[in-house]
Amino acid sequence: MTAKRKSKLKELTGKSNENGGSSTDDHEDSAGFSFLKRTIYNPMLEGVRWTERYSDSIEKFWLKLPDFVTTFIATLAVFTFGSTLRGEWVIILVTALRQWSGKYNETTDFNATVTDLFSPQNLKMENWLQFWFGAVAISYLIYFTVGGFLHWYFYVNRRHQASEWKLQPKKWLSPELEMHEIMVGSLALLITGTYSATLACYIYNGNPSTIYYRFDEYGWAWFFLQFAVIFLYQDYTTYILHRMYHTPFLYKNFHKLHHKYKQPTAFSVTAIHPVEIMHVQLTMCLPLFVVPVHWLPFYIVAIYTYYHGIIDHSGINFKAQWWQPWQPDAEFHDKHHEFFHVNFGFNIKIWDWLHGTDMKKNRKYTEETFFALDDPAISNESAKKTEDKIKIKKSKSK
Repeated sequence: MTAKRKSKLKELTGKSNENGGSSTDDHEDSAGFSFLKRTIYNPMLEGVRWTERYSDSIEKFWLKLPDFVTTFIATLAVFTFGSTLRGEWVIILVTALRQWSGKYNETTDFNATVTDLFSPQNLKMENWLQFWFGAVAISYLIYFTVGGFLHWYFYVNRRHQASEWKLQPKKWLSPELEMHEIMVGSLALLITGTYSATLACYIYNGNPSTIYYRFDEYGWAWFFLQFAVIFLYQDYTTYILHRMYHTPFLYKNFHKLHHKYKQPTAFSVTAIHPVEIMHVQLTMCLPLFVVPVHWLPFYIVAIYTYYHGIIDHSGINFKAQWWQPWQPDAEFHDKHHEFFHVNFGFNIKIWDWLHGTDMKKNRKYTEETFFALDDPAISNESAKKTEDKIKIKKSKSK
């Protein structure tokens, strides 16, 4: 344990003894939701800030752990939060069990019409309610337990060190907006959880799809190639959809809801309009019904993108790893929230470079400026500096 951590632990122990234990009162200098007055009991609010009630006790326990353990726990929490929120875990479970049990159809007949496939006689959706309850319950459980831990770990425990880890250290979401993103995100979880449960139930009951289960059914080359193909498909279509939702009509009526959070947090990742989030989900799952796709590459890529979705919206200065030359740092998307109509990509920054939508120093970005324009102030200032340099050179030559 470092000297700094020992000092902090001693300080907390002394404070606990003086106060007779951890305090649950609100303080003006506390982080996040503690600023909100508890005039009305709100289960969503209380569900996320449960860690604030036990902040001192958690911190004392946390400081006793080795640094590598705390780092591992925090990383695991981010991964779990991102990979389970939208209910995909239940689809992964179903497809994995179908493969391991060997109970699946080798081929799928697509000669029937879509109407026939989805008719009450042919469409089998047994045990849908159980799937729905499991998917939604686990999503909310992870959201409020792991999400509550992440809220404490960054926005309570390390708030005083914001300059060391936060991308916008002097700017924070207001308590009202923090509450707003939790309410919107909770609604989105219900919708995406319902969709994931329906898809899992659909697959479980053996309904037609292009998902296959034997690794070599379409050859090993295609199995491994899928990782890149699915990743490129998901990321580029997300870029296109994102840009589309930044056109005036769609932005003002749908996507603007997500941009209320100029200083995003991990909870912002699901705080999206229901129409938009379902549009994205349906587009992402389209390959499952169009081309032969093995479930494993498809959902490994999905988990990767959701994990980075949490990181990109966390407001934390996460850096891409050495083995991720395609992956922009978290600052890339944070700038999108700060300056609106710029940096539309997520996991591959080259899309913005190719389409000219990456952030440029000589452009003006505002919420009302849908297509970035040259900033007259910058242009004039640059021209003035050039003119001054010319004048100085002329005066020296004389």
